[in-house]
Amino acid sequence: MTTATVLTETGGEPGGDSLYALSHLDALESEAVHIFREVAGEFERPVILFSGGKDSIVMLHLALKAFAPAAVPFSLLHVDTGHNFPEVLDYRDRTVERHGLRLHIASVQEFIDRGELRERPDGTRNPLQTVPLLDAIEKSRFDAVFGGGRRDEEKARAKERVFSLRDEFGGWDPRRQRPELWQLYNGKHSPGEHVRVFPLSNWTELDVWQYIAREKIELPAIYYAHEREVFARNGMWLAPGEWGGPKDGERLETRQVRYRTVGDMSCTGAVDSDAETIEAVITEIAASRLTERGATRADDKMSEAAMEDRKREGYF
Repeated sequence: MTTATVLTETGGEPGGDSLYALSHLDALESEAVHIFREVAGEFERPVILFSGGKDSIVMLHLALKAFAPAAVPFSLLHVDTGHNFPEVLDYRDRTVERHGLRLHIASVQEFIDRGELRERPDGTRNPLQTVPLLDAIEKSRFDAVFGGGRRDEEKARAKERVFSLRDEFGGWDPRRQRPELWQLYNGKHSPGEHVRVFPLSNWTELDVWQYIAREKIELPAIYYAHEREVFARNGMWLAPGEWGGPKDGERLETRQVRYRTVGDMSCTGAVDSDAETIEAVITEIAASRLTERGATRADDKMSEAAMEDRKREGYF
C-alpha cells in the first residue's frame, strides 16, 4: 500500500465492524508501484520506455510516486522514428528537464542513414523501431525494460504477462510466459535475455484517463480537441508530413480532432472530437466501442496478427 492510498468505506453489517477497501484507481496504482519497486530490487539496469504518449506519462508519474522523495532510479529510453508529433517531442524534453532524468534516444533515422534499415514503401516507420530498440538494450545492457502496454489495447498484448521474458534476440514466445499468482513476479533470465515489464497491464484506457484527471497530470495538447490539417486514408484522419502524405487524390482539410494514442505520424490517426477538457474526453471514451489502437493505428491493421508478429521479433 502506498502513502497515496486512500481507504474508502464500503459499509458493513449493522452494529458490526465497517469494511474498508481500496478504490479502483488506488488498487491499480498500488499494484503498479509494487511492480516498480520489485524491479528496482531484482534487476541491475532497468529503463523506462518514454515517448511522451499518455501511457508512458502515467507510467513515469507512477515511478516518481514509487520512489519519492528519492529520485527515480531508472533512466528513460525513447525510440525516435523521426516522424513524431512536434508537440509530443517538446513535452518529452520538458519532462526530462523538469525531473532531472537521463534520456537515451534510439534513432530510426540514424539506422536508415547508415543503411541498416530501409524505408518502407508506405512511409510508416513504426515497424522499423524494433532494430534500434534491441540495439539500445544490448549496448546499454538493460535487463528490464518498462513499457506502457495494456491488455485492453490489442489481443496480442492481452496474452502478455506483467513480467515478459525476451530471448537473446529480443523475441517474445507466448509459450514461455510464466504464471504470476498472488502478484509474485519471476524476473529470472539467462545472460543476453531481458524482461519487458508492463505496470499498466491491468489498466484500461478509461482507467488511464480517470487517473490522469485525479492526479492532474499534464498531457501534450494533441490529446484534446483542436483544429488541425488532416487528410483521409484507409478510414483514418492522418496528419501531413515528410513521411509521404498526402498523396495525389488525398485532399487536406481542417477539422476539429484529437488523438487517442500517439505514435508515428504516418500510422496514427486522429478522431473527430469536440472534447476539449479531460471530463469531456472521459465521457467520450466511456461511450466508445472501439479500442484506441483499433480505431487509430494503421500499423495494427496490416494483418490479423500484425502486433503479435512484431512482438515475436522484439517489438514493444
